[in-house]
Amino acid sequence: MSASINTNVASMLAMQNLSRTQSELTTTQARIATGQKVSSAKDNGAIFAIATNMRGSSLALNAVRESLQRGQSSTDVALAAGETISDLLNQMKEKALSAADTQLNSSSRNAMNADFTALRDQITKAVNNANFNGFNLIKSGGTDITALADESGSSKITVAAQDLSLDGGNVTVESGTDVSTTSNASAALTLVNASIKNVSLALAKLGSGSKALATHLSFVNKLQDAIDAGVGNIVDADLAKESAKIQALQTKQQLGFQALSIANQGPSSLLSLFR
Repeated sequence: MSASINTNVASMLAMQNLSRTQSELTTTQARIATGQKVSSAKDNGAIFAIATNMRGSSLALNAVRESLQRGQSSTDVALAAGETISDLLNQMKEKALSAADTQLNSSSRNAMNADFTALRDQITKAVNNANFNGFNLIKSGGTDITALADESGSSKITVAAQDLSLDGGNVTVESGTDVSTTSNASAALTLVNASIKNVSLALAKLGSGSKALATHLSFVNKLQDAIDAGVGNIVDADLAKESAKIQALQTKQQLGFQALSIANQGPSSLLSLFR
């Protein structure tokens, strides 16, 4: 093997190996610092692009979740008011039935009528207070709830409004209905019985809508968790593995420095040839 003072092959090889070790060490340190094996496009362009798209999907699902939660809250408020109205109607039925008794004296009938009309007017108060986020599903002319169902915005879950106001589509009791006479009480009883039946059906529809929103919200939560886990699977670093690797690379780096030092001493040994 020829000896040259101009070209130190051993030093070049040692430097190449040391540079490679330092590059791997830098990569491993970055993975430990960020917790990710793919933190930028230069690490792995394809994986980075996939992860970016999946993160976008996960963020979009936040909007879907919020829409479903708002819809569920509006529906639950309507359900609470509807249940109150159903209870009021049952109490009105009792008053109307009592007022239909021909044996009642004027004083008792007036008392029954006062109670009946107070309960009747309370229905209007319950309807007017069933608001959430600007929506009222049980007022006259109420707007349907339409919640987002997917990240594209093309799929939606709709909960139809149910009019529970006086003299509406479900509550047939009118604002002037009373039990001041026996005939009025009999007519009111008929209206109340029909209203109870209609309100029960309306509440069943609202309950189904609320359940549909809750079920889909649970699915969206699981879907978002699965997407986030999927992103983690392809970009997160195995810190236990990287920790072991960095120790090996640090040892390798120290050996590389020693190898380079030895290789750099080679040309000086040529001086002995001229003594």
